[in-house]
Amino acid sequence: MGELRVTYADVAAAHERIKGAARKTPVLTSSSADALIGAKVFFKCENLQRMGAFKFRGAYNALSQLNADERRRGVLAFSSGNHAQAVALAGKLLGIKTLIVMPENAPRVKLEATRGYGAEVVTYKLDQDRETVAARIAKERGMVTVPPFNHPHIVAGQGTAAKELLEESGPLDMLVVPCGGAGLLSGCAIAARHLAPNCHVVGVEPAKGDDVTQSFRAGKIVTIPVPDTIADGARTTAPGDITFGLVKRYVNEMTTVTDEELLPAMFWLWERMKIVVEPTGALGFAALFHGKLPSRAKVGVILSGGNVDLRWAAAQLNKQ
Repeated sequence: MGELRVTYADVAAAHERIKGAARKTPVLTSSSADALIGAKVFFKCENLQRMGAFKFRGAYNALSQLNADERRRGVLAFSSGNHAQAVALAGKLLGIKTLIVMPENAPRVKLEATRGYGAEVVTYKLDQDRETVAARIAKERGMVTVPPFNHPHIVAGQGTAAKELLEESGPLDMLVVPCGGAGLLSGCAIAARHLAPNCHVVGVEPAKGDDVTQSFRAGKIVTIPVPDTIADGARTTAPGDITFGLVKRYVNEMTTVTDEELLPAMFWLWERMKIVVEPTGALGFAALFHGKLPSRAKVGVILSGGNVDLRWAAAQLNKQ
């Protein structure tokens, strides 16, 4: 059963494993945010993590546990961007060659950064299935595949973000987490359940990419078409068996925000808190910003990443 594959002990072990490699990102507060939301809000700034997103935590935790033969063969990953950069950087730090399969329309900033960390990048067309493409290349080259979310070491690594947040903020009444394939959400939910048993854990997806929300409500994995959303880190079609098992067990609520709701929340963070957050990274805050969640006194928000094409963002701002 997927839900039994990762425990808090795994999250704690991952935290020790990534120390010295991953940054302990800051937890920010804002009186303006508190007044807007009507709660004391703690922002865990994974946009300030190495390579600009929480994904480094899981990637480093996974790659650092490969054996000598697996390291020699090299690692392949498929990703729209942040997992790509995370695996590329972790591979560079650990001396492991990496190949990343990315969509041809991936944000330019993410493509360039992935190559900049030393990875070989192979792009695929939007009508192709990325997992099929990745499986073919992995077989041809004999490489080890590290998936973006449905892997116990990835989930455990991502959960360290909430562990750090809760250890700094103290118990929270609610934790709000962006959700793509639910690796971050499930890992953070495990940490929250252990460190703050009464914490209400919420996952937030883009409305056009609500595969986990649909699955959560149906009680089984639901697959959707590839989403067309500005939250490019959440363009997943279905949760994995591991992540969905954990979501069912530890997450209290799922909700969505539209792309149109996402933009003003993202720009509010830029303008008022002076931090650059990408659309996917702002999903959780957007749900609070638009009053979509129950009122709680003390709330934690994971800002999952900051890898945004600034020229694209400026064009969106001009449209506002």
